[in-house]
Amino acid sequence: MDNVDLQVFRTVRDWRQAGHRVVLATVTRTWGSAPRPVGSVVAVRGDGLVAGSVSGGCIEDDLIERVRATSIAADRPEKVCYGVTGDEAARFGLPCGGSLELVVETVTARSAIDELLARLERGGRVRRTLHLADGRVELAAGAGELLLLNDATLVTTLGPGFRLLLIGAGQLTHYLAMMALALDYEVLICDPREEYAAAWAVAGSTRVSGMPDDAVTALRPDAHTAVVALTHDPKLDDLALMEALQSEAFYVGAIGSQANQRKRCERLKQHFGLDDAALARLHGPVGLKNGARTPPEIAVSILAEMTAVRYGYRILPPVPPSGPAAVEAGCAV
Repeated sequence: MDNVDLQVFRTVRDWRQAGHRVVLATVTRTWGSAPRPVGSVVAVRGDGLVAGSVSGGCIEDDLIERVRATSIAADRPEKVCYGVTGDEAARFGLPCGGSLELVVETVTARSAIDELLARLERGGRVRRTLHLADGRVELAAGAGELLLLNDATLVTTLGPGFRLLLIGAGQLTHYLAMMALALDYEVLICDPREEYAAAWAVAGSTRVSGMPDDAVTALRPDAHTAVVALTHDPKLDDLALMEALQSEAFYVGAIGSQANQRKRCERLKQHFGLDDAALARLHGPVGLKNGARTPPEIAVSILAEMTAVRYGYRILPPVPPSGPAAVEAGCAV
């Protein structure tokens, strides 16, 4: 869940507690180019104040007018489409003829906003079911599709977005952290070696203290968490991998050569008792095999593999280059 959208729900709670009427709109479908993705939310207070966004501002302006006039979602939630025609797309500032559909609801005591925020702030993932007939909301724990809409209900899954825990604060980690932040990962860094950790300076990331195994345990990796070990030091990397491979993390990787990977698996099996099923989850050498050599190239390869795993794609073994391309890549011809 986007942190911006989480803040919208906090603002909705505060406005409601102050006695204001609040209307909440959720992006449920988009066509063509649209400013915000499905699941994005905007809240409009009865006097026209806005929190969040679903467009560059023109749709919000229309919502403000309709909320002030109490001409939208007054009795029950309703679906609203913007930009269906070319004229409307131009009017509402939607690029390239894009259009979007919103479900708009008036927030009431039946909306369960306080309970929703309590669950989210405990770090849980929540399925919120809005009944379109009467605005009643039901909450349940668990993950699922980001958004499901039918004639009777709007179901949204809210909670922590994707997280990436990086073990080691070296040069490669800097590039990987910056790129992961651009992909909306929450990035956490653990490195007990002060000579590396003291120089860490990637804005937007978070340093966590302690040893790598403690950092993984405290994180409680779920199916939206990736753990990548990058220190080249078995005393640190193996500790993190031991815990991560027994968690629900969707991706666990470690840097090193094929020979190091074999030795690593032997250590994890012999000294930490990991079985073949757990070790089969370990991506090592980490990253897509694309000839990457420099730290930023390797960072790209790691995120490419993480993205493939995240969306359920199987990457076939690469075909080594031949001829001049092999010489450029440093491969034996």
